[in-house]
Amino acid sequence: MYTVIYVIASLVLLVFILSLIAPKTYDVFRSVEISRPKAEVFHYLRSLKNMDDWSPWAKKDPNMEKKFTGTDGEVGSQSYWLGNKDVGEGEQEIKKIVDGERIDSELRFLKPFKSTSDCYIKVEDSGNGNTKVIWGFSGSNKFPMTIISLFKSMDSMVGKDFEEGMASLKEVLEK
Repeated sequence: MYTVIYVIASLVLLVFILSLIAPKTYDVFRSVEISRPKAEVFHYLRSLKNMDDWSPWAKKDPNMEKKFTGTDGEVGSQSYWLGNKDVGEGEQEIKKIVDGERIDSELRFLKPFKSTSDCYIKVEDSGNGNTKVIWGFSGSNKFPMTIISLFKSMDSMVGKDFEEGMASLKEVLEK
């Protein structure tokens, strides 16, 4: 009987210690240089509807249900999706636009698990008519994701998708 109590107490203590040392936040981003002027790239990127042209998740489920509300490319506009197991269900809302520089959105995942993250796209003039695009998202890890993140980082889970998205964006805009 004491053995069972010690095992359970040890497991609880281990989970507690792991949750204390686990990363509490994440910031995953990738960048690409596009051979197009900054203003043109920014104008294209502010549209949530255009995201389907280059998003890696749109390719994972080309039949996903999509709905858009608000004025596309303006603060308050939203994109809702309901897709297969690879893309789940969620919505993205533009929260802030610094014209010509940055677009901040809130990502609200509903399925397969609920979470909220901040998404951003930044553009920078990289000279010679080229533009550097930085696309990322950040947020807070909540239990049990804090412990999972000790063994598998958010970057390892979605980094390749971000790389694919940046490559697709470059391809679309440089046609």
